[in-house]
Amino acid sequence: MKLVTFDEGRVGRLDGEDVIELDVPSTRAFFELDGKVGETGERVKLADVRLRAPIQPKKFFHTAGNFADHHNELQAVDWSHPVHKGIVFFQNVDAVIGPDDPIVYPEHLTKELDYELELAVVIGKPGKFFTPEEAVEHIAGFTVFNDITARDIQRREMESGVFSFSKAIDTFCPIGPWIVTADEVPDMMDLAMELRVNGEVRQTGHTKQMRVSIPHLVAYHSPQIFSAGDLITTGTVSGVAAVQPNPFDFYLKPGDVVEAEIEHVGTLRNTVVSWQEAHGEPAPERVDW
Repeated sequence: MKLVTFDEGRVGRLDGEDVIELDVPSTRAFFELDGKVGETGERVKLADVRLRAPIQPKKFFHTAGNFADHHNELQAVDWSHPVHKGIVFFQNVDAVIGPDDPIVYPEHLTKELDYELELAVVIGKPGKFFTPEEAVEHIAGFTVFNDITARDIQRREMESGVFSFSKAIDTFCPIGPWIVTADEVPDMMDLAMELRVNGEVRQTGHTKQMRVSIPHLVAYHSPQIFSAGDLITTGTVSGVAAVQPNPFDFYLKPGDVVEAEIEHVGTLRNTVVSWQEAHGEPAPERVDW
């Protein structure tokens, strides 16, 4: 099943080129009810609706350094601290945007706007302190996540060995275009991944390159307590702008169209826009620490 949130917060499932509306107030509620929801009887064309972020999670867990190729290429970056695979932090859920929503370039805050293609795992069953073998029953589905990052801010944060602000700015959390339920993904550890900017391939990878499997990752996070509808990211694949010989040839800029694609899950598309275009006025003065 492909679950969508559309128009003004309506929930539905895709049926070919149609959306069948479900009788539930949100996709979080869908998972809280274990999918036991009815239909409203409304059927609309997918082409006639506006897709939104497929879910607004209660908690959004981040993972870093999990893909082997990306871990290796990070060794070439002059971070003040290493990025270990066990790094865990929370995303700002208010920064979540959906497919075709604009990523706003906050030029008063950063000059190094980067992309990071990740798979996001949707938790369907609440729980805590469980094993990797038990984790599978908690995995309800998947969506695409583009972990937008201000690298110059991250570099300063890394002086303390942590990062959060650099990834939590308004519009820095695109997800979508829908949630694909786990039963429709043949093998979560066998998915090709690709990110393109203006049609040019920037990132490629594969979930089989993970240093820690998805069930193990879900179990690892479980002491932090899962609620139905929570999201967990897997870490990004190789090819981010920051590791390129001249990163400024690759950092995102207004007008760029970013397509993040994962096999069997979907393609998430967003355009980068300037602050002026998004807000109709110049960027505000930067407030520094």
